Amino acid sequence: MLIRRARPDDFPTLQNIERAAGEMFRDIGMPEIADDDPPDLADLARHHQANTAWVAVTTTDHPVAYLIADPVDGNLHLEQITVHPHHARQGIGRQLIDHAAEAAREANQPALTLTTFRDVPWNAPYYERCGFETLQDHEITPGLRDIQTREAAHGLDRWPRVAMRRQLGQATQED
Repeated sequence: MLIRRARPDDFPTLQNIERAAGEMFRDIGMPEIADDDPPDLADLARHHQANTAWVAVTTTDHPVAYLIADPVDGNLHLEQITVHPHHARQGIGRQLIDHAAEAAREANQPALTLTTFRDVPWNAPYYERCGFETLQDHEITPGLRDIQTREAAHGLDRWPRVAMRRQLGQATQED
């Protein structure tokens, strides 16, 4: 799967990917998540302008997954990672995460962070397999706390959530 920077003409497809992936939450008793709106076009454009929006595309350049991120407290915070259900369980999400990790290394950001549902199999348990560790309360940085506060205001704290971090090694330089 090829990973490239998201383009504005991808944005409606990214919204459709988010809607399709959201349906999986309906099956586990979280219909509010399934019904949540995808990132709006302005938010996707902001990530595009900041060079923190990537897509995984087919050989015909059709997006099937995406990742958007923001710098938070000196790290790269993964705001959203979504794979279309027809392309799930193929390692695409991990490829996107690894791509973001390389971008973070190049920007001298020491870690990736994210917030996610603790008990949803394709959330915290998946991210643990990708090298993330759950942060203890005293390890949560001010920026992550702000994100958690916004998520709670949006009603996401109705289900147990965690903040996670994946430490990164130094960027590799080619000679």
